Formats: sequence, structure tokens, C-alpha cells
Amino acid sequence: MRLRWARRAWLPALLLLLSATALAAAPEPRTLLQAEAVASDWQARQPPAHGWTPVALPDLWTTRWPGHDGVVWYRLRWQQHGDAPIGLLLDYVCLADAVYLNGSLIHRDPSLVEPLTRSWVRPQYMLLDRPLLHDGQNELLVRVSGLAAYQPGFGKVLVGAPEQVQARYRAAMLWRHDAQLFAVAVGLVLGALFGLFWLFRREQTVYGWYALSAWLFALYGCNYIVTRPWPFTRTDGWQAFVAALYLAAACSFALFLLRYCRLRRPWLERTLGVASLLAFAAALLWPQMAGPNRLPAVLLGGAVYYCGMVMFIVHAWRGQDSNARLLAACLLLPLLTSAHDFLVYFGVLPARAYLLALTSPLTMIGLGSVLAHRFAVAMRRIENFNEELRVEVDAATRLLGQTLQREHQLALTHTRASERLQLVRDLHDGFGGSLVSTLAALEQAPPTPESMRAVASLKELRDDLRLVIDTTAHEQDLDLPALLASLRHRWTQRFERAGVAMHWTLEGLAGLHLGPARSLDLLRFLQEALTNVLKHAAATRVQVRLQWDGRTLQVQVSDDGRGFDVASATAGAGLASLRARAHRLRAEFILQARQGQGTHLSLSLPQPALQTAPP
Repeated sequence: MRLRWARRAWLPALLLLLSATALAAAPEPRTLLQAEAVASDWQARQPPAHGWTPVALPDLWTTRWPGHDGVVWYRLRWQQHGDAPIGLLLDYVCLADAVYLNGSLIHRDPSLVEPLTRSWVRPQYMLLDRPLLHDGQNELLVRVSGLAAYQPGFGKVLVGAPEQVQARYRAAMLWRHDAQLFAVAVGLVLGALFGLFWLFRREQTVYGWYALSAWLFALYGCNYIVTRPWPFTRTDGWQAFVAALYLAAACSFALFLLRYCRLRRPWLERTLGVASLLAFAAALLWPQMAGPNRLPAVLLGGAVYYCGMVMFIVHAWRGQDSNARLLAACLLLPLLTSAHDFLVYFGVLPARAYLLALTSPLTMIGLGSVLAHRFAVAMRRIENFNEELRVEVDAATRLLGQTLQREHQLALTHTRASERLQLVRDLHDGFGGSLVSTLAALEQAPPTPESMRAVASLKELRDDLRLVIDTTAHEQDLDLPALLASLRHRWTQRFERAGVAMHWTLEGLAGLHLGPARSLDLLRFLQEALTNVLKHAAATRVQVRLQWDGRTLQVQVSDDGRGFDVASATAGAGLASLRARAHRLRAEFILQARQGQGTHLSLSLPQPALQTAPP
């Protein structure tokens, strides 16, 4: 299996080795740095016969013919031997050109007059072979059309093996064209993304300014990739518009940095906005003036761009925001590369490639990542706030529901209490008045056994009526000790008149409310128990104890009377009444009695049957 795999792999490996050897053996491409140049007019189809001047490539013809708008012819000669084809690379032509080899046209731009083709944005590669290529001396003639305001000239020329020259061409295309195209695409995508962020959250203007600056820089980057000045009819209009784009992009980027620092400078914002609008107005209304004189707009844009970045970097490193420091670190690279590009733009450096296009995608991705993280953090905060708000709303809704239910119950209770109170008033005014007047008439009449029994029955009715009135009319305002006060007073007087000592013990009852029904049942239970003691016990001492321990209400009534046999007394009406009231109270009732040793009653009310605060 291994031998079969080796047999299959040896041929590609051998071919690769032979190719690498051939490339290594091929001579390096020759760079033609010497040429002759002569100026001409726009309509010249042939170069002038006289006036040729030796020049060194790359050449900027405004150093020789200042202010010349038109055509310059460049002529190069070299010796070529052999029958193999060669590759030809024109590194730089500004703005448009036509190329002739040994008198034959091999390349021509679509427009050699205004609007000029913008051939400077990419190198030009051509494959030369016989019969155009001669064995011996060859002559290359290049007709360059340009404008003095836009750095017209001609760059280096490379001739050599097609593979090597084409590799140089691909590298130059990558640096000068493809990188710019990628930067434009990244700018448009990030601008659209953060533009959507801003549309969804208008108050976050930092995203809007970043999106605007990304779009403007992307449109400005089209200056390095488009080959026609469309929609303008002249190069002046396009160059003025590009300068206005650069100024507006720099201003919007500076405002983005200000917004990121949470700083507002209305006067500065208005000034930058007016300057950008004036630049666009000049480009649209006076292109022939604004194009050649675009330098002030470019310098102002560069000053705003650099000042904004330097200010932000200083502000970020003085602060404690890690995201701001990360953003400041992302700005260091474009700060350096843009300085290089400015030197290239003004001709200080001889390079033809602008480095900012290579680094701007990385910078924009870094800026986009920082802003995306900031947006994600803001959205996370909003989600947390919404969750907290939802919890609070749910809690408030539950509380509101409970409150409404409580108010409903209070309204029902109030209605019932009002009805009971009206009933009590009717009993007090009607039945109570008749009862009292009848009782007074019987007490004033001569006593007889029948009248005395009637008086005793009427007094019991009067006491029971008092219990009903007290528990119904005053339960909402009075706690249990206050409701017991009238009962204690009446029964203490009765037992004193009967010669029986009575002692009350109340513990922990302050603020305790049982409700009207339970309060009445408890008072009737005590009244029934005390009535039994007074009638049947023949006691000398009575002890009443009520105790609330927070969970259970204990009620105890004890006497030292004659007692009785519990088994034989279960059918009595008094005990049956006590058990019935204990059942209504949902309480535990215990009776302890022995003949000659007194009686002890115990009642235990559990917590669910109690209410510790008035409704």
C-alpha cells in the first residue's frame, strides 16, 4: 500500500521540483529606469520629432513642465534576445495611456481625453511575443494623458520572464487595488450594520456617527479602485468630490470619537458640518476651481482626523474604561499609516501604494468589535432591566390583585358590619328598650316567685343582648381585652354580691381580634361557664384565665365548688351549650370535674382561627 502511494506521488513532486528549479534559474526581470520624454497636446496622434528630454523613472512631469495639461510621450529602448515571450509591467501611469511596441498599438485606455480614464489605480501587465517583439533592440512608446493638478507622470517598467513579471503584477494589484476594494467592502458592511444599530436605538448617536464615517470613508476609497470619474464629466469634479468626501469622513469620525467619550461640543459640530457642506457645494457648483485647489479641504480633513484620534487616545489612557483603551489601541495603526500616506500624497515618499487601505480593514474590524461589544453590553443591560422590570411588574400585579381582593373583602365586611350594626341599633332601640322598661316595671312591682323568675330570665336576656351589641358594634375598634371589660365588670359585681371571690388573668391579649362571630361565641362561652358556676357550683372562689402565646389562645375557668360527676352530667343543657360553642370556635374543649373538688374548663383556639390585626 505504501509503495503504491509513493508511485502516485513521485510524479507531482518531480514536476513541482522542476518548476521551482526553472523559476530559480530564470533571470530576474529588468527594471527600465531611463527613458526620454516630450510634451505634446491633447490631439497628438504621433510624438513630436524633436524636443525629447532624458528622464529618470518614475517621472512626475510637473517638475519639468509645470502647469502642463495634456500629453507627454515616453520612449524606452532595450535589447531582447531569444524567441521566448516576455512579460511587460507598467508600474504606474497617471492618468490615461496608450502603449506602442515597435510602432504597433498593444494597449489603449477607453478615454485619452476628458473624462480621462483613471489608469493610475492599477498596474498594467502585457504578454509580448513575436512578431511584435524583435530580436535585438525594441522600442516602447507610451502616450500619457494627464492634468498638472493630479500628479501626472510615468512609473517604472519591468520586462522579463512572464511568470516572474506576472507575480510582480499580482503583488502590485494586491497592494494597490484589491486591498482598497476589500477596505471599501468592509466599510460598507460595517456602516450598514451599525447604521441598523442606530436605527433601532436612535438615542445612541455614537453608532450613527460611526456608520456615517464608515460609509464616507468607503466612498472615498472608491477613488483608488474606479477607472472612470462617473458621474462627473471631468476629472476636476471627481477630485473635488473626493476631497469633500475625505473632509466629511474625517469630521464624522471625529464626532464619533467625541460621542464615544460622551462629550458634546455643539459649536465644533456645527463648524465641521458647515465646512463639509461647503466642500460638497464647491465640488458640485465650481468643480474646475475646487478640483485643482482641493488642498485646503484635504489639509483640514487631515488635521481634524489626526486631532480627533490624538485627543481620543489621550482621553482613553487617562480614563479607566477598558473598551476605550482598546479602541485607542486600534487607532494607533491608522495614525501611523495615514502619516505615511500623506507623505506619499505630497510626493515626499516615492512609493505609489497607500498603506492605509491595507490596515483600514483591520482597524475597522477592531473598531466594529469594540462597538459591537459595547452594543452587546448595552443590550444585556436592557435585557436585565427588562427582566427586573418584568419581575417588579409581576410583583406589583400580584400586590395589586391582593390589594383589590383585600379591598373587596373589606367592602363585603364593611357591608356586613353595616347591616349588623343597623340590626343591633334596631335591637337596642326596639327590643332593648322594651326589655329594659319591662324589667323596671317588674322590679318595682311587689315581689312574687313568678315575678322574680321572670326578672331573672329578663336579666339573662339583657346580658346576652349586651354581648351581641358589644361584639357587633365595637369589634372593629376594640381588641379582645376591651370586649371583655364589660363582661368582667358585670360578672365581678354578681359574684361579689353572691359572696364569691373572682379573679381575672389576661396575658398577651393586647391587639388580638377574633372577629365579630368568634368574639360573640367566646363571650357567650365565658358567660355560660360563669352562669353554671353561679347557679350550681356553690363555690367561694372563681379563677378566669385567658392567655395568647402567639400560636394558641388558652381560656380557662376554674372554681373550688362542689364539683360533679362528669359521666352523669353529659346530658345537661349547659354542658351541651359549651361544647356547641367550642365546636363553632373550632377549638378544643376539655372539662375536668370531680365530686367535692371543683370544676375546671379549658378551651384552646388554634392560630388559624384567630386574627391578630383588625381588618
